Amino acid sequence: MGLVKGKLPMRLKLIHGFGAVAFGVKDGGFLFFLLFYYSQVLGMDAGLVGLILLAALVIDAFVDPVIGYLSDRTYTRWGRRLPWLYLAPVPLAFAWIMLWSPPGGEAPSVLGLLGIMVAVRLLLSACEVPSTSLVPELTSDYHERTTLFRYRYLSGWMGGILMMVLAYTVFMPGEDGLLRQEGYPAYGMFGAALMVIAVLGSAIGQHAIVARLPETKPAPFNLKDAFAEIFEAFSEKAFLIFAAGGLAAYISQGMTFSISNYLNIFVWQLDRVSFDWAPAWLNGLTAYPFVLGISVIGMFLIVGPMHRHLGKPKSAAISAVLALVIGLAPYLLFLAGYWPAIGTLSSTALYFAFIIFANMFGVVIMISASSMIAEIVEAFEDRTGRRAEGSFYSGNWLVQKCATGFGAALTGQIIAISQLEGDANPETVPMEVLSTMILTFSGASIVLALIAAFWLGRFPISREQHEARIAAREAGAVGEASA
Repeated sequence: MGLVKGKLPMRLKLIHGFGAVAFGVKDGGFLFFLLFYYSQVLGMDAGLVGLILLAALVIDAFVDPVIGYLSDRTYTRWGRRLPWLYLAPVPLAFAWIMLWSPPGGEAPSVLGLLGIMVAVRLLLSACEVPSTSLVPELTSDYHERTTLFRYRYLSGWMGGILMMVLAYTVFMPGEDGLLRQEGYPAYGMFGAALMVIAVLGSAIGQHAIVARLPETKPAPFNLKDAFAEIFEAFSEKAFLIFAAGGLAAYISQGMTFSISNYLNIFVWQLDRVSFDWAPAWLNGLTAYPFVLGISVIGMFLIVGPMHRHLGKPKSAAISAVLALVIGLAPYLLFLAGYWPAIGTLSSTALYFAFIIFANMFGVVIMISASSMIAEIVEAFEDRTGRRAEGSFYSGNWLVQKCATGFGAALTGQIIAISQLEGDANPETVPMEVLSTMILTFSGASIVLALIAAFWLGRFPISREQHEARIAAREAGAVGEASA
C-alpha cells in the first residue's frame, strides 16, 4: 500500500528524481573519466586500475546488502530512509574530492586508491539504496513506479551529462584537455557540491510525505539474522532471473561507458572535429554529452508506451538487441571500409545518429530492470509476510555496481590487450591497435547483450500478476477494517 494514492503529483516526481543526480555524477566520473584519468594522466597501468576497481567492488559486495538491511530496520519518526539521506552525502562529498585530488597530486598507492574507491562506493550506497527503496513505499501502481524511475534516470543522466559538458568545456577544455591534470581537482569539487545539493534537496522535498514512524517496529539488529534474511531475499526466483539479466546488461553498460573516451578520442577523434558555424568551445567531443542528452529525452518519451504495450520484460529484451545492433554498426562499417573519413563532419554526424538510438534503447533496459525490483518486493511479502525494499534495492545496487565495475575492469583489460600506449597520439596510433580494441569490445558486447535479452525477457512477474496481487491485498485490508 503506497503512501500516495492514485497519480503522483509532478512535484514529487521531480523532487524524488532529483536525488539521483548524485548517482549520475558518480557514474559519469567512474565510467567516463576515472580509468582514463588514472591511466593516461597519472600514469598508472590501465589493467591495474581496472583490477583495483574490481577489488573495491568485492569489498563493497559484503557491505551493500547490510546497508539495505539496516535501512529496512531504521525506525525513527522520520521513517526508515530519510536519516540515511541526511547523514551520508557530506562524507561522500569529501571522499569524491579526494578521488580526483590524490594526496601530493600524484598517483596514490594501490591500497590508497582502493581505500578511496571503497569509501566513495559505500557512502553512495548509503544515499542511493534508501532513496530507491522509497519507490515501492510511495506508490503501488505498476505504471507510476515506472514513472518514478523515468524521472530518476532522467535526473541521473542529466547530472552525469552536466558534469561531462563542464569537464569538456570548463575543467579540461580544448584539444588534449583530458590529458592534462590541472582541471580534474576542480571537476571533483564541483561534483561533490552537486551531490550534496541533490541528495539533501530530494530528502527535504519528500520529508512531509515520508517522515513518519513505520507501521511496525522491526526486531533489533542481529548480524546473523541480517545475512539470513538477505540470503532469503536474494534467493527469490524472480530476483535471481532479474540478477542474471541485469548483471549482463550492467556489465555491458560499464564497459561501453568506460571505453567511450578511448573510442571517441582514438577511433573517432572527436576532439579534433570542429564546426565552422559553432562557437570555439564546441567540437565533436564537447558535443557528445548533448547527443547523450537527446538520447535520454528519447528514452523518457518511449519507455512508458513500451511498458504499457509490451510489459517490462519484453521491453528490456527487445531494447537489448536493438542497442547492440545499432551501437556496433559504426565500428563494423569502419573496419569494413564503408565509413566516411574520420575527422569529417559527415563521419561525426553519422556516428552521433547511431549513438542517439543505441543509448536510448540502452537506458530503456536499465529502467525496465530497475522497475522490476518493485514487483519483487510484493511477491516476497506475499511469501514471507515481510517487506524488504532495502534488501532488494541493495541487491540491485550490488548487481549494478559489481557489474559496471567489472565492465570498467574489462575495459582496462581490453586497452591492455590492444597495447595502446599511455599518452598516445590519436593521429599516430597503429590501425592494428584500434582493430584489436574494436573487435574485443564488439565480441564482449554481443555475448553480454544476448545474455541480458534472454534472462530479462523471462522475468516471471507480469503487470497483470502484480495488479492482481495489489487488488487482493487492498480487498483484504478493507475486509479487516470492516470486521
